[in-house]
Amino acid sequence: MPVQIPKHTGRELDATSDAIDEVNVLKGKMWNDKSEFDEGKDKSKFRDYESACDRVKAFYKEQHEKQTVAFNIKARVDFKSRRRARMSVWEAIEMLNTLIDDSDPDTSLSQIEHLLQTAEAIRRDGKPEWMQLTGLLHDLGKLLLLFGSEGQWDVVVVGCKFSDKIIYPETFKNNPDVCDAVYSSEYGIYKPHCGLDNVMLSWGHDEYLYHVLKDQCTLPAEALAMIRYHSFYPWHREGAYRHLMNDKDYEILEAVKAFNPYDLYSKSDEPCKVEELKPYYQGLIAKFFPPVIDW
Repeated sequence: MPVQIPKHTGRELDATSDAIDEVNVLKGKMWNDKSEFDEGKDKSKFRDYESACDRVKAFYKEQHEKQTVAFNIKARVDFKSRRRARMSVWEAIEMLNTLIDDSDPDTSLSQIEHLLQTAEAIRRDGKPEWMQLTGLLHDLGKLLLLFGSEGQWDVVVVGCKFSDKIIYPETFKNNPDVCDAVYSSEYGIYKPHCGLDNVMLSWGHDEYLYHVLKDQCTLPAEALAMIRYHSFYPWHREGAYRHLMNDKDYEILEAVKAFNPYDLYSKSDEPCKVEELKPYYQGLIAKFFPPVIDW
């Protein structure tokens, strides 16, 4: 039976996602990753920080109040215990695309357009096939919306003090973990320099997709890091959580920084010709994935 999706749900998700990206464009200075595709882009055309605040602040307030250790443990238990959908990667892309009502003139780009534009920008810059494919896959975790997720979450560490480098840090004041003596301490339940693999990131589309793919594909560690951390702006943009990082994390940080501009700035490119590009990307998928995986 096909999944029934409310008409406005996908558009609202995509609008919120775009607004978050626009805020993060202006939140800090862009890392000089030597990407070429965006050299001629006028990044000042992205929505200015103050006007974006009104659009997304309620979203951040709600999710920051809910991002507790208890919620994240439950989300992981639910992920492991539920009966998961089985389909190919391309089928998942097409399923995600149903989140947008293409007949509505007020919609922004569809999900498949954003994925292909990201992948094509990476391809035009001559980056390796695995990175092109990572661009195509990076937002597939938004399938969570079709599987009963409460929402789309930004990425923070739970189980220790929330960093003041998270956007709108004041919105955590009603989060119960803020009043917990352990969870509100600098290291919380973690050890110094324990490594990001050993901390609990807030459960959202990045973390979900990482757990889906990590044992079902042959993508390199850099690709999995790009997927897992691409929305973790407090870390890769603002320098937060350095006290939890180990040597490996400094290596993958460079990979995430290299990926970030393709995600943020490719959305303004010309629309892609999906049917023409489909055979190429299906070929890439076949190099790194089995025909069907568990979602």
